[in-house]
Amino acid sequence: MIIKKASKIVLLSIGLFLSMAAEASAQTKDSSNHAQIQQGVKSYLEEQLAALSNGQNINIDVSQIDERISVPACPQGFEYFADEQNLSQAYVSVRVSCDNNAWYLFANARVQKTQPVVVTAGMLSPGTVLSAANLAVTQIETNRLRHTAYQQVEELVGARMKHRVRQGQPVQSNMLCFICEGDRITISAEVGGMQVKTSGIAKQDGVIGDTITVTNASSQKTVVAEVASTEKVVVRL
Repeated sequence: MIIKKASKIVLLSIGLFLSMAAEASAQTKDSSNHAQIQQGVKSYLEEQLAALSNGQNINIDVSQIDERISVPACPQGFEYFADEQNLSQAYVSVRVSCDNNAWYLFANARVQKTQPVVVTAGMLSPGTVLSAANLAVTQIETNRLRHTAYQQVEELVGARMKHRVRQGQPVQSNMLCFICEGDRITISAEVGGMQVKTSGIAKQDGVIGDTITVTNASSQKTVVAEVASTEKVVVRL
């Protein structure tokens, strides 16, 4: 009777030991190879995207590798690859492989790119003249921007909103005009080394750097000029 009990205890001890060993082995696999790949994917993407950042802040969130996937050891280190075109997307798929066998998998990551952008500090109505009081700067995801955005409040002071805009909206070039159609403006031109100025009327909306048509108030001739400020356009002769 004592022998049977002892045998049962030995068998239970062996079973418990094997169970713990298997669990430890699984944890080692998951905590080493899986985690190593996730960190490797993040490091690879950080390096690849650094040259393409253009001053943007980049945050990379790598999806967890499915624990059911068996990841073999790779003594010489895993290799990572993503197509260059894919790197510009918000969701990037990275091929992970190991040279010493035919094994590979695809790991997925979400890439969030943000940059400082001027936004509205409150609800703005059409015709509102922008000032430091109704603007702010915050980090915005670049994929939300479809037109030219601005990074400094000073760049927008004096411009006018063309549409109603809600609070926190990124201010983009299609929403405003530095010179608006019908505005009386100064036309500046250089002729023979001399700067000539005359008054005129804008026939189109424009932001700084745009070329618009304006009418010379004296001659009634229409010319094409570049928007230089909220009050002046320049004719390039």
